[in-house]
Amino acid sequence: MATNTLPTFPSEGALRLPQIDEMQKAFEADPRHRQAMNAVCVTPVGKVAQSRRATTLVDHTFSHQLPEGKATAQKSSGRCWLFAALNTFRMAAIKSMNLSDDFELSQSYTMFWDQLEKANYFLESVLATLDEPVGSRLFDWVVGHPTSDAGQWHMLVNVVRKYGVVPKRVMPETESSSSTGQMNYQLVYQLREYACRLRQAHAAGASVDDLRAMKPEMLEVIYRMLCIHLGEPPREFAWQWRDKDKQFHREAVMTPQEFYQRHVAVDLDDLICLIHCPQPAKRYNALYTIKFLGNVVGGEIIKYLNVELDVMKRAAIEQIKDGSPVWFGCDVGKHLDRDLGVLDLDLFDYGLVYGLAPEMTKAERLDYGHSVMTHAMVFTGVDLDDEGKPRKWRVENSWGDQGGDKGFLLMTNAWFDEYNYEVVVHRQYVPPELLPLLDTEPIALEPWDPMGALA
Repeated sequence: MATNTLPTFPSEGALRLPQIDEMQKAFEADPRHRQAMNAVCVTPVGKVAQSRRATTLVDHTFSHQLPEGKATAQKSSGRCWLFAALNTFRMAAIKSMNLSDDFELSQSYTMFWDQLEKANYFLESVLATLDEPVGSRLFDWVVGHPTSDAGQWHMLVNVVRKYGVVPKRVMPETESSSSTGQMNYQLVYQLREYACRLRQAHAAGASVDDLRAMKPEMLEVIYRMLCIHLGEPPREFAWQWRDKDKQFHREAVMTPQEFYQRHVAVDLDDLICLIHCPQPAKRYNALYTIKFLGNVVGGEIIKYLNVELDVMKRAAIEQIKDGSPVWFGCDVGKHLDRDLGVLDLDLFDYGLVYGLAPEMTKAERLDYGHSVMTHAMVFTGVDLDDEGKPRKWRVENSWGDQGGDKGFLLMTNAWFDEYNYEVVVHRQYVPPELLPLLDTEPIALEPWDPMGALA
């Protein structure tokens, strides 16, 4: 129970000078500590800790590798989840239209509608929490997350179902789509003011219907701001192209929804989101959702089927073997060398630098806030040994073509075990006995749960 008293600590817990003297003596007694200090004071610790043995084992060849487009670049934005999803879709479009591998779908177009829908979702969240006191954990969470350019798989599904997709040429990048900081700041500031005004009107006696009647004018402002930053999204467009065999094609004017159905046609209803979350508070073979996490009001809610690691891994392998890429979400910053393009638990030996290294489990890292999903990418290959077990994974990223294999990363299987949290696979790759769980009522997790993190 919360109290107004300050926490008190017993005097025995104080750090005393004799202890510090002992620490200094222990440091000075081992020349390896001084050697590490000398190295790290002038060189980034990751470079000092990097294992030469691990780097010499980097090999960007795979037993199973899919056709790929050229590496894309999200630049200074948090749109990895959009880039990853559109990178899976564009391969269908490239095949449909016989295009070269540099074809892209417009990430800016999808982002525009996601941001507008998130603004509406936020205002509805404000209306749903009008009686939450300022300073409550839920109030702080809602007003702390009005909008951003990050997201989750089902948010992408909602936007594509409602608005379709367009080629990048139809709605190209802008300064703000490639560097979203200033745009997001202005949108968040405006939305927080609207939250304030709605709650003030509620306190003055306005009904929920009265408050909802205030929303159209608010959303018109958000739409205007998005147009200023991203350009106007097309409601229909003419499309013509020359394929990689130099043949010219022209199609009638179409809507973005028609373009998706004609040239992408990935069955969104057939895709299932699997997570691996080993926290003791959660159970395997159960369906979860996250409160107050979404974008399209009335759209599909977040649905995670929590499964054992081997179930997730086998589903991803079988989908790749059958010729389809796999969208996934992970904690990308751990044990990563961006220049090498490698995700490997053995890549850095911090134990040699510091004398020891933390040994928390995957569940412990989630419980204690050290790991959470931060990034979405695409599996385009897997390297299986002679017994069919995965050794490493090929990853299509969205950080441009620098580093790794022209922008593609290598993930070891051990890294997958520890820091991969989510994959999206077709229904046929989920064990049949688990499919009925998708029709059960999901367990609703709090907004601040680790599985509520956005990629």
